[in-house]
Amino acid sequence: MKLSIARETLLTPLSQVTGVIEKRQTLPILSNVLLQLSGGQLEMTGTDLEVQLLGRVQVDSNEEGAITVPARKLLDIFRLLPERSDVTLEHVDDRLSIRSGRSRFNLTTLPVENYPAFDSGSTDLEINLPSDSLRSALDKTIFAMAQQDVRSYLNGLLIDLEGHILRTVASDGHRLAVFQESLPSPFTTNRQIIVPRKGIQELSRLLGDADDSLTIQISPNTIRVNLGQVTFSAKLIEGRYPDYQRVMPGELSHLYQAGKEELKAALSRASLLTSEKQKSVSLEVDETGLMILKAHNSEHEEAEESLMVDAQGGSVSVGFNAGYLLDAINHIDSEQVRLSFTDVANSCLVEDKTDARFKYVVMPMRL
Repeated sequence: MKLSIARETLLTPLSQVTGVIEKRQTLPILSNVLLQLSGGQLEMTGTDLEVQLLGRVQVDSNEEGAITVPARKLLDIFRLLPERSDVTLEHVDDRLSIRSGRSRFNLTTLPVENYPAFDSGSTDLEINLPSDSLRSALDKTIFAMAQQDVRSYLNGLLIDLEGHILRTVASDGHRLAVFQESLPSPFTTNRQIIVPRKGIQELSRLLGDADDSLTIQISPNTIRVNLGQVTFSAKLIEGRYPDYQRVMPGELSHLYQAGKEELKAALSRASLLTSEKQKSVSLEVDETGLMILKAHNSEHEEAEESLMVDAQGGSVSVGFNAGYLLDAINHIDSEQVRLSFTDVANSCLVEDKTDARFKYVVMPMRL
C-alpha cells in the first residue's frame, strides 16, 4: 500500500476520527486507526466499540490495501509537519513509512483482521435533515444530560421523531431541556432512540463542519449519520426514556419576564456566596415585580440581589440551584427570558421569549 497526499487534506478528517479514540485502551488495537485504500479513496476508521467515526479522502494512488497504525502518533506527525507539505505513506512489512521533505518516520502496525467490526445492523428508518436543525437541537439540550447516573437512559440524549416533529430531550433528574422543531416532511414512522453522552458530544462537534443536509440511518441498536466525508455511528442505550411530557408544568399562573443579561448577572453574583455543592439561591418575587435573589453559605456569608421584572399572577418564593438556572439562561438567544410557575411552585419553566422551540424545566430545592 502506497499513496501520496497533501498534509492539509488528511489532517482534518484524521483529527475528527482520532477524537473518538480513547487515550487509554484495554485492547492495543483500539488505540489504532484503520486505514483502508481502494479505488483512489482512503478511509480512516476510529472506534471505542461504542462510537465509530469513518472519514474519507481522495488520494493519488491506484493501489489497494489496509493497515492499522497508532492514531495519535500519526495525528501528531501530521500536525507538526510544515504547512502545505506533501506526504508519502508506504506500508512495508509491519511498518508504515511516512516521508515528507527531509522528515522520515516509521510507525508499527497491527494486523487488520484484529480490528473490531462495528455492527450497525440493518437500517429500518432513514431520514434526511438540514444540518442546522440537528445542530440547534443538540446545542439547546445536551448540557442537561446526566454524566454518571445509575439510570443509564439519563446518560444520553433522547431523539424523539413524531409525525413531522423533531424533539431532543435531556435530563439529569433535576432539570429537563426540550427542543422541538417542525420539519416540512413527516417521518415514515415514529421512533424514539437514546444516544449515549459521548456519542452525542462527538456528533455535536462534527456538525460544525457538516454539509447543509445530512442523512440519519437508524437500526434497532445503532444510529448512523452521514455528514459528507465523515460518517458517525453509535450504539444506542437500551431502555425506555421516561415520559418527559409529564414533567412539563401545567396551569401556569405566575409569569415573570426579565432582561436576560440583567438576570444572568444578578444570579452570577448571588451564586458567589452559595455552597459549592448545593449552589442554592432563593428567588422571591412580590406583586410589584420586585425580584430578590438571596444566597448564603456555611461560613454565614450572604449575598442579595434585586431587580425589577414584568410580573403577572402575584408573588412566588422558591429555591433553585443557581447553576441550573444559569445554564438555561445561557442557552436563550433573545434579550428577554420568561420564568413561569404553577400555584404550588413545584417547578419552574424557563422559556425564550422569541423562540418557542426551546423549553427548560428546573426542579426547586429546599432551603
